[in-house]
Amino acid sequence: MRLMKYIKSIGTLSLLAAAVLLSGCDMALMNPKGAIGAEQKTLILIALGLMLIVVIPVILMVIVFAYRYRESNTKATYRPNWAHSNKIELVVWTVPIIIIVILATITWKTTHELDPYKPLVSDEKPVTIEVVSMDWKWLFIYPEQGIATVNELAFPTNVPVNFKITSDSVMNSFFIPRLGGQIYAMAGMQTKLHLIANEPGEYQGMSASYSGHGFSDMKFTAIATPDRAGFDAWVAKVKQSSDTLNTTAAFDELAKPSQKNPVTYYSSVKPMLFQETISKFGHTGHGAHTGSNQTEHSDATMNMNMSHAAHAGAEE
Repeated sequence: MRLMKYIKSIGTLSLLAAAVLLSGCDMALMNPKGAIGAEQKTLILIALGLMLIVVIPVILMVIVFAYRYRESNTKATYRPNWAHSNKIELVVWTVPIIIIVILATITWKTTHELDPYKPLVSDEKPVTIEVVSMDWKWLFIYPEQGIATVNELAFPTNVPVNFKITSDSVMNSFFIPRLGGQIYAMAGMQTKLHLIANEPGEYQGMSASYSGHGFSDMKFTAIATPDRAGFDAWVAKVKQSSDTLNTTAAFDELAKPSQKNPVTYYSSVKPMLFQETISKFGHTGHGAHTGSNQTEHSDATMNMNMSHAAHAGAEE
């Protein structure tokens, strides 16, 4: 009875401590608003449950052993020469191995299912958004609509969003917690992310990587409009702006480091600006996820150079 009361007291104190420590947290990952976020939540809970299979018994056994084999308990059997138990070894090794096998299987399956480069299956036409990470703000370019925004983007609910992501400066991490997914933005390279919102609303996005003094303010708002009409109305509002991003000089001015960056709309944007941002760092922009393609391109280039060298040697 005393042991049970002791365990209950420890459990109550633990819950109270967890409640206090987590009271300031926004549990965005546990309250997803998109299909990808929901799948990731399920994966987190499954992994947590499997780990608790080991953690909870270990914690309980620590408490039970400490109480049972305390110095004042004269009823406990004293066995100074005890050294080994096949039964204990069987449990200690078998249970973790089973858990690791299950986790490995789940990880393999979900790694392919939740591949950020994998387009989402839908009857709706996707919205393409080009994302450029800057110091310390986010530029969103809509190539099909011919507009651009800073620190705000919008897309219709239940419509796939195809993000193409790069950086004009240091590496950053593009993340909308309630929609799921997190992908790096890297200079001279293009990464991809496919998301979808299942509920209309405004969701906070952020940079999940430390990238400088103003990084903590590098947040943006992702607006999921109820339908296409709402998205079209947002596009029309952006097009009413007097600001434009039609020249390289305007882009360079925007790219200057700044810590406070209010939402800004650009009614027009220079064509191929996203591709220019990538190419100015001397890369093709497709190396972030296509290592095999890069290797083939490098091999082809090397073979071509060798061929030219051999031909030049023959002519000499």
